[in-house]
Amino acid sequence: MNDRIDEYRAAYARLKADPQGSLIDARPAIFSPAIAAQDEHNPKTALKRFGPQYLVHEFTNWTEEALAHSESCYLGDWSGLAKVVVTGPDAHAFLSWLGMNDLSRFEIGRIKHHVQLDEQGFVASEGVLVRRGEQEFQYTAGSGDWLLWRLAQGEWDAEAVDVSPERFVFGVQGPRSIGVLEAALGASLRDLAFNRFRPASLDGLAVEVLRTGISGELGYEIHGPAEAANDVWRRLRDAGGPFGLRELGLRSQSVQHIESGIATNGLDYFPSSAVTPGKAWQFRQGGVGGSFVPSAFSDYFRRPGELGWDVRGDLSHEFLGRDALIAEREAGGSARVLMGLVWNAEDVAEVLTAPLRAGDEPLPEPMELPRLQGPTFDTVLVDGRAVGVSSGRALSPALRAMISLVAIERSLAVVGTEVIVVWGAPGTAQRELRATVAALPFKPDRRRVDVTAA
Repeated sequence: MNDRIDEYRAAYARLKADPQGSLIDARPAIFSPAIAAQDEHNPKTALKRFGPQYLVHEFTNWTEEALAHSESCYLGDWSGLAKVVVTGPDAHAFLSWLGMNDLSRFEIGRIKHHVQLDEQGFVASEGVLVRRGEQEFQYTAGSGDWLLWRLAQGEWDAEAVDVSPERFVFGVQGPRSIGVLEAALGASLRDLAFNRFRPASLDGLAVEVLRTGISGELGYEIHGPAEAANDVWRRLRDAGGPFGLRELGLRSQSVQHIESGIATNGLDYFPSSAVTPGKAWQFRQGGVGGSFVPSAFSDYFRRPGELGWDVRGDLSHEFLGRDALIAEREAGGSARVLMGLVWNAEDVAEVLTAPLRAGDEPLPEPMELPRLQGPTFDTVLVDGRAVGVSSGRALSPALRAMISLVAIERSLAVVGTEVIVVWGAPGTAQRELRATVAALPFKPDRRRVDVTAA
């Protein structure tokens, strides 16, 4: 197993050094540490890339898997996320400076959504920060490069180590998730509050249980050593049978984020760290879909106010990007805010069924279901004027609707506002589709449901 970890680490380093290299030369297939267990239920044998790893694309069918977090629960794999452990006397001070969140009352055993900005106030990275000890933290995110780079620029008495290859991250989310975990662990989790974590033992394997809520429902994460991933996956899967648990493939994985109103790094915006000096652009050229045409790559960047995160920033403490946020707040706040869009069902049906209709009219760009596996940005119009950018278009089986997020002008961020979404990349037979502004989240927020009385 150690040889496998070493190979994984080396391949992971090559991927970060040359993200646009060829698949064979620079990006050898790196599979989830639980791939053996997952392959037991992968009759379609399709894999898709998530960060540095390849995950099962679909276990059964995407509608069933996309419904699981609403109706029962799922078991999903986020092991491809970066995991950076920060230790040392200055670890807390550094992380407090790096993130806009106030960490003054960040106790051991707590979890924080850590939003990291650049000097201009753009989001450079964001993820989950766990405090394991007085001088020990773990940051889990789409990338840990910004943290590593900023630490190296200063003189902090702290050390950061990328442990991504050594750790797995599984999600168990949905109203019945607590039953699955209690059955697997043989212990109660009723006292584990939202945004808390604790060590646990699963058949003698040391793991960590985090209560999180990426699905907008009651949910948990299980973290542990990569060498135990197959055993843990099988144990959770088997324990979940009586609770209607479904294994979640990558195809449906991000539908829940849109339902919950959560903007995803690399899908709904690009972090400004993508152009960090001395590092490669981490997004592949030509890999961005949609009708939106940026004037510069920075048009994909977002400030926290445009992502619904401005209220999480306590501007009383010193942090990178603070001056930019103060200036923005004094000017009245961000020019755009994050809202939802519900796309007109008839207009969507016209696009989906266009290949079935006779005639010579050019076909519009097809809509992948439930969503495009990659970043996509579409121009939003009101009276012919561009007023925002839609992202993350997804067909939600739970809502029976096509939905998306939209960064829209503040004056138009009113529930019920009618807009037009330009569908199709430039050069295709573009269509104008009607949509209506909606509140976020699309579904009731059940992340903090009280489980103590159950």
